[in-house]
Amino acid sequence: MRRLAFLLSLVIAASACGRLENVGKAPAMSPAESGAEFAAMNRAGLPVEVEGDRPVDRASLWSGGRSSLLGDRRAQNTGDILTVTIEINDQAEFSNDSSRSRSGAETMGVPHLFGIPQTVDQALPTGATMGSAVETTSNSASSGSGTTKRNEKLTLRVAATVIGTLPNGVLQIQGTQEVRVNFELRELIVTGFVRPEDISRQNEIPYDKIASARISYGGRGQITDVQQPRYGQQVADIILPF
Repeated sequence: MRRLAFLLSLVIAASACGRLENVGKAPAMSPAESGAEFAAMNRAGLPVEVEGDRPVDRASLWSGGRSSLLGDRRAQNTGDILTVTIEINDQAEFSNDSSRSRSGAETMGVPHLFGIPQTVDQALPTGATMGSAVETTSNSASSGSGTTKRNEKLTLRVAATVIGTLPNGVLQIQGTQEVRVNFELRELIVTGFVRPEDISRQNEIPYDKIASARISYGGRGQITDVQQPRYGQQVADIILPF
């Protein structure tokens, strides 16, 4: 037990030392150059058409290229950027009631059995008799009710980057956003898969058209840290059986 307590104290001390390093400092942001988005956008572009030793400029009003007036500027290749609109307004309510009752009674007596009950009654305490040898009564009842109610509303817009294309043409996207206000950092992460034809002409796509969507909205900092239970309380909630 002493060894276990010693090891536990070392773990707690190590975690506390890591937190002490951030005392008085604002939460550090993740570097933008370390994500998959930067790696996708950092790839070389498509080859340029060249005649002789000079690139060819075939600009035309009716050209189908992305740089023309009528060109399709929607995200379609690795490294392209599109806007994800998140408008969640979900409501759910469930209510269940149940009740059950049961009652039963049984009585068995031997008032006359060759005079045996009368003979036994003489040896029994006052008030006891064999006239009613066995009598049982049972009564049970149970009831239960439960209600679940949820109301969630979230409205956000975030730029995401195409980080890959699947063999069937579906685009894999990922978007991250970090906003720091004083000592509190807000984080937004969006990942999933989209079809190129679902992207609007404004280069936007709603969250409900993202397959395997993963939307994470949270934060870290001084306020979030105060709202979290202490390590000791979290350990106690896991260990204690009551």
